[in-house]
This record gives sequence, structure tokens and C-alpha cells, in this order.
Amino acid sequence: MPYYLGIDGGGTKTTCAVGDESRVLATVTAGPSNMFRVGEQRARESLHDAVRRACAAAGIAPREIACTCLGASGAGRPEIAAVVRNALAEILPNQIEVIGDMEIALDAAFDTGPGVIVIAGTGSIAYGRDRQDRTARAGGWGFAIGDEGSAHWIGRQAVTALLRESDETGAPEQNFSSSEFASALCCAWEATSLVDLARKASADPPDFAVLFPVVAASEDDLALRIQSIAGKELARIAALVSHRLFPANETDPVPVAMIGGVFRHASTVREHFYNELRRLDPRVEVNPQVVEPVDGALRMARRAASSR
Repeated sequence: MPYYLGIDGGGTKTTCAVGDESRVLATVTAGPSNMFRVGEQRARESLHDAVRRACAAAGIAPREIACTCLGASGAGRPEIAAVVRNALAEILPNQIEVIGDMEIALDAAFDTGPGVIVIAGTGSIAYGRDRQDRTARAGGWGFAIGDEGSAHWIGRQAVTALLRESDETGAPEQNFSSSEFASALCCAWEATSLVDLARKASADPPDFAVLFPVVAASEDDLALRIQSIAGKELARIAALVSHRLFPANETDPVPVAMIGGVFRHASTVREHFYNELRRLDPRVEVNPQVVEPVDGALRMARRAASSR
């Protein structure tokens, strides 16, 4: 019996699923494997760990995998795809397909059909395909200049807003215990004060995505406002793709799917995303369930093997 492997290689975690022709046999999560964020060595270690543990959970050896499909950020660049493929080839002897993370997410959401996905994980991007297989994207320009609505963006906005608020209400040197939200952000970064928080935010590189769970869990007005803006920013890039691929004179519904940890863990982001996107394009039909890209990777591995 042939076995297949699907991998979603992200900036925060790597998800790996093993399946046969019709079933998912095991799914595991390992460390990050986005080379832009963690480097080639760390990415390689995470990929090897994910593959070995997924195969062990399924009760098979890596050499039994007939075809692997990995979705990774930046895989559209041949040099990046080659490095990732070579890393996997060290433990997987058979066919390996390396494609963009947007592609496996789109397949997970709509199979080969039309629709728009919005990914909001460590980074963010909108990507879609129309009924003639034409594609379009918006956003996803990286942490330094874009990725609005992502975990990294939300964390950075939280620190910026908190420090700005401290300028307006009191000396930033004060102990952070006077605000539960400020205290939680500082604790997440092991900062001793707002001044220390600012120093850590200027480190190279600051890991703002670590702060996202604090923002998502907080009922503080500042945290809720940031989540609201995040949802609207994600709706904006979704609407850009929707209008580009599905012209205004078309009245058919436009399927939209949400991908990533921001949508999964922040109900306020989901709510504002939905409301704003419906305002910008009333034709959209948003799947209320957050889609798992690894499902698309596994399906594409099966498809690639059958097309040989």
C-alpha cells in the first residue's frame, strides 16, 4: 500500500500528516521550518523531526513514503525550493514536491475549485483562484513593511500602542503591574518594565509573534482595538483579491476561507474580518471553520503520485 506525506512548513510550527489513499493515519507538529525566520539548519531539524515522528505515529518507515508535498513560504524561488527539497531527501528517498504555502492552503480550502483564502499566521497574505484557474494575491510583503493582521503585526502593534499610551498617561519608567495587559505582555517577553519591553522590541530580530496569544486572550480595550484593526486589514486584502478575480458584474457567490493561528485563536479578529469583508464585497461566503493547509499538502501528494 502506498503512503503519502503532506507538510505545512510555517514560521511558528511545522505540521506533518501521513496518509494512505483515503485516510489520514497520523498528524504531528514540530518546530518552525521557515528558513527566512529560523535559518537553514533549524528548518532542516524541524522538518526531519516532523517526518520521523509522523511516520513513527503511523507505524511506517520514511522510506515507505511514495510521495511528499511540502508547502513553504518562499518556495516559489527555485533556490529556496531546492534547499528544502534537499533537506527532505536526506530522509525521504522518493518523490518530493515543494510548493508555496499559499498553494496547499488553497487546495485545502477548495480542492481544485475557485475561491479566496486569507492566511493569518506568523505572516499574512490573501490568495485566490477564479473559475478559469487564474490566480491573484495581495499582501504578504514581509514583517518589515507589511503582513498586516498577522501574529507578528498584532504583537508589534500591541507594544507600539502600549508605549504610546504610557506617554499619554504617565512615565514609562513606572512598574508595569498597574495594567494587567501591560503586565502580561512584559511577562511574555520576560521584561521587567515598559522601558525593558521597549529595549526588547528593538532587539534584532524581535519576536513579536510571541506576544499574539497575550493579545488574543485579553479583554483589555487596547487589545480588542488591535484585534478589530487586524480583522479589517485582513478583510481589505481579501477584498482586493476577490474584486480582481471575480468582477463586480458577476453575481455568483465568492467562496472565502480563513487559514492560520490568528483566525483560530482570536474570535474578535474573525468577527471583524467577516463583517468588514461582507461590507466590502457582499457576494462573499466565508467558511466559518478555520482550514488546515496540511490537508491540502497531503491531497496534493496523492495527486502528484498518481500523475507520474
